[in-house]
Amino acid sequence: MTAASAPDREVIPIWQAGAKRRIQPPLSLYIHIPWCVRKCPYCDFNSHAIDAQQPLPEDAYLSALCADLESILPSIWGRTVHSVFIGGGTPSLLSGDAVERLLSDVRARVRLSTECEITLEANPGTFEAGRYARFRQAGINRLSIGIQSFEDGNLLGLGRAHDGAQAIRAVEAARREFSNFNLDLMIGLPGQTAEDARKDIVRALQFAPPHLSIYQLTIEPNTVFHKFPPRLPDEETAAAIQGVVEDLVAVQGYEHYEVSAYCQPGHAARHNLNYWTFGDYLGIGAGAHAKISLPDRIVRTERFRLPASYLENAARGRFVANERTLAPADLVFEFMLNSLRLTAGFAPSLFVERTGLPPGALEPGLRQAQARGLLEIGADRIRPTQLGMRFLNDLQAMFLADADASP
Repeated sequence: MTAASAPDREVIPIWQAGAKRRIQPPLSLYIHIPWCVRKCPYCDFNSHAIDAQQPLPEDAYLSALCADLESILPSIWGRTVHSVFIGGGTPSLLSGDAVERLLSDVRARVRLSTECEITLEANPGTFEAGRYARFRQAGINRLSIGIQSFEDGNLLGLGRAHDGAQAIRAVEAARREFSNFNLDLMIGLPGQTAEDARKDIVRALQFAPPHLSIYQLTIEPNTVFHKFPPRLPDEETAAAIQGVVEDLVAVQGYEHYEVSAYCQPGHAARHNLNYWTFGDYLGIGAGAHAKISLPDRIVRTERFRLPASYLENAARGRFVANERTLAPADLVFEFMLNSLRLTAGFAPSLFVERTGLPPGALEPGLRQAQARGLLEIGADRIRPTQLGMRFLNDLQAMFLADADASP
């Protein structure tokens, strides 16, 4: 599979939109583990620091996940799951036995493809000898490690629970146990220079990871950094840092296939590609989101967010806190929000297949974006320009229903 392609899709026409048909997309499964050792000051994910005085409620949570999955089986009968992603929080807080039980429960209830990508997120702060080997034995075939940086000063400033030495040991263990793994790194850190970033990227590349996710640090609402913002690199320095990243990974043969993702040939993240190409995904666990194509509509759901609330409602057989059907305007924006992240862009036919809408539904935003030099539009491919990738948020916003569509 090339980085610009999506997982194999099951071609099942399920509705007509005028003369166009929507085709059932690939299906993935996301499983949320909400606990972490401590909450990082930049993190706006649904993660909650564990109480050192209380054991992790593994058994209760695994039982809730199993019941949650069973509750949504009627909406996906006969469909195959092409990827599983166990995210958080810090899923590597789970024991190997817990991960094995979880995957066994999943396999007993849904059909996994023969080449199903099964990823587990891990943090070096939870690493201990033998843990990664046990995860592999349990059925995990891809590890995603939240390194963020190899420099102690950066890690301290980010509030991480590990240091540089622990990061190196974790990556070395991942290389021993997994042929497919990802390293998460952050750039644009407080006080970071282009040379500082170079050191981190060079260190990461020494391990030859099949996949790299390199994110720009952003200040999100409802975080400690939002309340007490650190001083981030200015725009010129940030651009220089991004240039260093792209030069280093290109020399090593990595493909920059998504705004923050780089891979060796054949190692694009299948699970994330399904998101970016507007595929379907189940979401179970506290606060998990799902998108499912039903015969007459596309539905989004959200689970109860707080772990205690999720467990309490699960005991009563309730899992969904919010559900909504996507209107045509929602479909346009959400498709473009995801697909424009891909450097290769997308085929117009994919928009029709995944939304059921005619290509003309994109027209106002396309005209505006092309006029501003943010999009390249061809007969068989729509893709962001370099300027469009640089100002991706502005480009995506042009497809909001209330966006100004004038050039």
